[in-house]
Amino acid sequence: MRDLRRRALECNKTVSKKAQSRVSRASPAANPHAVSTNQRFHQSDGERSTSIKCTNWSAGHPDEIINPKQTSCKSERWKQNIEDCMSKIVDRKKYSARDREINLAQYVDLLTNNYVHEAIQSKNDEIYPILMKIINSECSENETCHALRAVALTMITVPSESAYENIEQYLKRSYRNSENFGVKVAAIRTLSTIAIYGAASEFEIADIMDEYLEIIETDGCSIDSADQVDVVVAACKAWGYLATFLDDLEQKAESAIGVFAEQLDSSDVSVQVAAGENIALLYEKRYSEALSSNDDCISDEENGASISQTQSMCSAAYYQKSRLHQSLNRLANESSRHICKKDRKTLHSNFSDILNTIEHPTRGPRYQNAISKETGKRYGSRMTISINNMGDVKIDKWWKMHRLQALRTELKGGFSAHYRDNPAIFESLPLEASDD
Repeated sequence: MRDLRRRALECNKTVSKKAQSRVSRASPAANPHAVSTNQRFHQSDGERSTSIKCTNWSAGHPDEIINPKQTSCKSERWKQNIEDCMSKIVDRKKYSARDREINLAQYVDLLTNNYVHEAIQSKNDEIYPILMKIINSECSENETCHALRAVALTMITVPSESAYENIEQYLKRSYRNSENFGVKVAAIRTLSTIAIYGAASEFEIADIMDEYLEIIETDGCSIDSADQVDVVVAACKAWGYLATFLDDLEQKAESAIGVFAEQLDSSDVSVQVAAGENIALLYEKRYSEALSSNDDCISDEENGASISQTQSMCSAAYYQKSRLHQSLNRLANESSRHICKKDRKTLHSNFSDILNTIEHPTRGPRYQNAISKETGKRYGSRMTISINNMGDVKIDKWWKMHRLQALRTELKGGFSAHYRDNPAIFESLPLEASDD
């Protein structure tokens, strides 16, 4: 199994005094649903606030601050609930379509928020074929999307050395042939997850990346999704995630950068950002590869100087001097009034980082060029994830950012539980050093 690495962010949302007063006036006794509704509201905000723009995230959730006796009770409940869900999946013909959909949603929720390796390991051989039938038949969009997420989460929980070859054909057929764009997006994401945790070979990963690149290049037309932003963004992000697991991207880099550069002219901000992040990743990886094979290199990162002959070599190969640089610089300084303020802020923040990496490949996301008066050195990468009682992880490389985004998308609010208990997730983003 390959070495993995990745992590998730979450910001704490500030509540105004006015909002606090409204909450304090709502009595739980008078409204028994107030507490649960309020919890759902804040949980939803927490998921939305996990933007990559955050600099710190704590995995300490109120639900996790409980005593061992409570933990034992909750563990027993989870185990029983999962066993019930799996039983209903296996005997699905006994239930109505609506009941099957609800049960799959519960199974997904349980696997998202808990690490349940022991509870599901022995049932995988029964579960996967049934999930494949659901995906293949696509009776409804919701049920199919739940089944796709169930496949990804089951594989994350119990990684396999052979599952990829038995599953990939169903997932590819799903995003190629489905008439539902939501299903296409879910299938694209799930295939990238299965490739890593289901032990796809490097050749198979490269093959998936080629197809995803075609989806991006054709704006979704290659899978009958013309100009569907969500499909193109999913392919972009999945391509970047898979790229972090390949040691040599030399043969793919030139054509890939050309495709991503074209997407910088997209009318959608999410497409532009996803394409830009992949360009930054390619420069970072190319520099790392060149650095490892070139001893005649002097790094002067602290003073902000160019990175000698190795950076020049990277620039000569990829920095297509005029067009790419101009596009990145334009987006980093976008001031058009036809773009809303929120989108302009997103472009400025993300493309300032991307442009910084293109010019200085050792600098990752959220790198601060300002110089500290105390040390006389640049502040450097300011993005860290703090995991309570475990340590900190610096997201100072684009490969870490891509893995973080992919795992956070899949695990959502359950990331902290998986990071703490799931070895495959823990290995995705090591606690130690910031270097590769």
